[in-house]
This record gives sequence, C-alpha cells and structure tokens, in this order.
Amino acid sequence: MEIVYVYTKKRSEFGRQTNFSDESPKVVLDIDPDSSLRANFIEKDPVDMAIQYASEMSEHEVNTERYETENRGMNHSEGGWPKDINPAEVEQTIRFRKKLEKDEVYMQTIQDLGKQMEHYLKQNNAVDIYEEYFNDTTATTLVTETPTAKTIGILRDPQDWKRTVTHISWYPDGAHRVAAAYSLLEFQKSTQGIPLESYIWEIENPNKPEHTLKPSSPMLCLEYNPKDPHLLIGGCYNGQLALFDTRKGSQPVEVSPIETSHRDPIHKCIFPSSKTGSEVFSTSTDGQVLCWDIRKLVEPTESLPLEYAGYKPGLLLGGLVLEYESTMNRFVCQSSNKIHGRDRTRCDPLSATAKPRVPKTRSRLHLLVTMVLFMLSSVTLFIPRPSFLSGIGQLEYGLKMQRSQPIMWTTYSGNNLTDGCWSPSRPSVFFTTTMSGTLDVWDILFKQTTPTLTIQVCEDSLHSVRMHDRGKLVATGSHSGNITLLELSETLSVLQPNEKQNVNMVFERETKREKILEGRRRELKLKAKQQSAAVGGGGGGDNAEQQDGDLIKKVEEEFWTSVMQETKEIESREKKRQEAMMPKDLPTPIPEEGAEHMGGSGENPKEPKEDMNES
Repeated sequence: MEIVYVYTKKRSEFGRQTNFSDESPKVVLDIDPDSSLRANFIEKDPVDMAIQYASEMSEHEVNTERYETENRGMNHSEGGWPKDINPAEVEQTIRFRKKLEKDEVYMQTIQDLGKQMEHYLKQNNAVDIYEEYFNDTTATTLVTETPTAKTIGILRDPQDWKRTVTHISWYPDGAHRVAAAYSLLEFQKSTQGIPLESYIWEIENPNKPEHTLKPSSPMLCLEYNPKDPHLLIGGCYNGQLALFDTRKGSQPVEVSPIETSHRDPIHKCIFPSSKTGSEVFSTSTDGQVLCWDIRKLVEPTESLPLEYAGYKPGLLLGGLVLEYESTMNRFVCQSSNKIHGRDRTRCDPLSATAKPRVPKTRSRLHLLVTMVLFMLSSVTLFIPRPSFLSGIGQLEYGLKMQRSQPIMWTTYSGNNLTDGCWSPSRPSVFFTTTMSGTLDVWDILFKQTTPTLTIQVCEDSLHSVRMHDRGKLVATGSHSGNITLLELSETLSVLQPNEKQNVNMVFERETKREKILEGRRRELKLKAKQQSAAVGGGGGGDNAEQQDGDLIKKVEEEFWTSVMQETKEIESREKKRQEAMMPKDLPTPIPEEGAEHMGGSGENPKEPKEDMNES
C-alpha cells in the first residue's frame, strides 16, 4: 500500500531571494589582549603594501571569416518620391509639390534653414578666408634629406626573345604612359624571326602593354610628338622613318620610301621646336642628318652630310646622337669621333624663301657652359640646357675659346657609360647608365669626382635612360628588355635656392681655370721653341718636335717624382701609426744574427729595427 503525502505550496512562496534588514550591533565575543605574546613580534614602521586596484582583463584573438568585397555604384537620377507617384508623369509631380508646399512643417523648415543660411552668409562676408597675407614673399623649399630613389614598377617585354630597350619616350601630357623601342644590338646577329613590335605602356598596368606598334623593321628610336600626343615617329633598323597614330591602329600610317631613307639604322630622331610640330630630324651611321616633314614623308626636305673637313674629301662619319636646343636655334650631332654643330635659319625651313643652312663643324666640339656628358664611342658630348645659357653669344664664345678641351670631367670608371640625360627640374643634376646595370646620379654642386647616388637597377647592362619633364620619375631600359621606373626623392627633384646662379658660377670658374692653364702651356711651348732656336740656330721643325718630347718627358718625371714622394710620406705615417699602436710593456725583441751582423758591419743601425717592426 503506497502512502503518499502531498505537500502543496505556492510557487511564489519558495525560491525567493534573501532579504536583509538593518539591526543594531551586538557583542558576540570579547577577547582581551595577551601581553605575553608581544615578545614574539617586531613592530615594523613604516609598512609598504602594494595594492592592484585595476580590474583584471583577458586577451583573446579570433580569426574571423574572410569575405570577398567589391565596389558597386548606382546612378541616382530621380528619387525621393512616394510609391504612388510616378516621377515620369509631370502632372503628378506638380500636384505633389503643391501639396507639400502647403504643409506647415515644410514652411517652418524653410524659414529655419533661411535663418541659418543668412547667418553663414554674413559670417563669410565678414571674414575673408581666401585672403593672402604674404603676397610679396617667395616660398623657398629647403631639402636636407638623404638622396634616395625607389623602384615603383617594372615593365617586362612580353616577347620570348631577349631584346634590348634601345629608346624610351614619356607621354607629353602626363607621367602615366611611356613608349619604348625594342631591338637587337648584337653585331651580325641573325634577325630572322625576331619580333618587330614596340609597345606603349600604362604605368598603372604593368602586366600588359596598352598599345602595340608594328613597324616593318625593328625600331631603334621612338619619340612622341610634343604638339600631338597621338603621333609617334620611329627610326627603323632598315633606315626607314615610320609615323604612327594611336587612333588608327598598330600599323604605321606613313613610312618613308627605302630609296630616299637612310642606308643604315636610324639611331636618333627628334622633334625640334616649331609652330606646326611637323618637322623631324634623323641621324644614322650612314653619315647623314636628314630633315623630314611628317605630313609628307616622300623625301627629306634637307640633307646634311657629316664630313670630316680637312682630312679626306667625301669621308662621312656615322651619327649616333642628335640633340636640339630651342633657345639657341641650333642642334648638335655626335658622330663616331666628332661633334657637329649647326645653326637653323629664323625663317620657315619649308618655305621657298628660306636661305640655305650652312653647317658649322667644330672638330671634337664641347659646349662650354652646358655640361652633361654622353659617352658613346669614347666621345664626350655636352648636351645644351636652356637654364645654363645666357644667349647665343655666350655659346659662341665657348665654341671659339674652349675648342677641344672640356672644362669639367669625372674620374675614370671601369664600367663603360651607355646613356645619360639632364634633370629637367635641377640644373646641376644629371644621370648616366653603365654596362654593369647601375644608374649613377651626379650633382656637380655637391661633388664632381664621384656620383651622389648609385643605384643597382638590375644585373644586366642598361642601354637607355629618360627623365620625365617634371623631374620626379626616371625610366631605364636594360639589355634583357625590362623597363624599370624609379621615383626620386625631393633632394634630387626639387630646385634648390640660387641653384642656377651657383651652377653658372661653377662653369665660369672652371672656364677661367682652363684658359689660364692653356695660356701657361702656350708660354712654356713658346719659351721652349725660343731656347731650341737659340741653341740650334733655328734648326726647324725637328728641334721643335724634340723640344716637345723633352717637355713631355720632363713633365712625366716631375709627376712620378711627386707620386714617389707622396708614397714615401704615406708609408712613414703608417709606420708611425703602427709603432704608436704597439703596447709599451712588451719585452724588447732580440735581433737576429743577420741583423747583428749588419749592425756590426758599420751600416745603418736603424735598418734592423725597421725590418723587425715590419715583420
């Protein structure tokens, strides 16, 4: 029999929280102190106690789940209407606007906004936030950071062939495009099956060229038209000149006939400064500089043979570099061992009234006040810059007075120089490339013997370099077909205070120095001739040649004497330094028998000591 007791109680009567109430204190236990226990303790005064009041916290890391995101946009042309209003229906929108304008809330909102707008308009009229307080002062930028350059991109040739980047040209209207010409430079290498394409690259998309140029022969040079950035002119390996228009496809829109073109590869073509922008100069190793009109590439408008005057009639020198200076109205062409300067007429060269242009040739010409060197075939070419020149008269003075001697030069380098260019923003900075794959940055105001900055761009040799007009970006082309884009720091791209005046002062100083040295050499040579004539009784040219040889021999002896004297001074200083570094508490070394014998034989007693110090 099951006995069941049912206990019934409401749910609200059990499981409730504990309630406390206030009561008066009560003494539960009272223990008196024991004085006998005081001897077991020592009183500590003061007492240091550390308490950590900050709350304890834990650190937990969780790798959240990754989601792919994408940007989407929406063209919001009409919106904000209720669902029952069709924005395309003009009558519905007009009725809704009238209804909304009668609303009291709308009218109150417009009044509040009008008060705020009136306040801001009065405030703007009271304070001119666009006022210029320092109009008369000129801002000067002082750059003191270390010269640096960083690589921002590499454009690789998509072809499997290992082609050289022979020329680079920047887009005239910005630094977001660059055109490059590709070709093979190896002598007598087979050109069968070689790709003919050259490319226009978008800097922000280095994976694929933006535009492809397909000439009939590999191009060695490629230039943008400064008047029309859609036009490009290219010099081909077979001597033809090709004109490209990026709006009309990859094929050239016009090509010069093979009969009237160059007979050798075109190494350089340029657009001189002109009103129409249709004039082009080209030079080749066939010994000619041809002037073309891109509106009609049937035949050249003019031809200039690069002759070696005074040596052999009809002997032509191949042209490698061609530069034009608009401020002087003159262009300079470099051949294999000579530089030719030429004036342009002031009238239209294509008109019938144009006077014939007589070329002016200077043997081994160096432009005096315009300094950067192009090393090609062991010939130094100084490219003119507008910021260095004070007029044509100053340049003529340099041509006549300086003749064949440079005013400045650097130390010898074991790596051959392949290309170079001036910085368009800084008059004292220029760039050179070498066969070892380095880009040297020179600043002639800082130091002239060594580069200010040397950058190892790649392991292959560099064959082309081009600076953007703003002076911030540099593009270099390598032997393997890679174009490396470099960004320069502000030290190398920002114009320093009084930099142009300082550069002109340096050039004038070096010019005066060369003139003084040349005058001194003439005096010594004249004095030597007079002495030889007095001794030999006017013995003719043999005595003069002999005297020149004696003078050269004397200079060489003086040079080697000074070198030996300097070497001995260096050795003596090194010995003194080593003696000063030796510890003084060491025992004196016992001389060897040979040294004692030498000292006893009456010879210099200091020699054994020096030998032991050297050992």
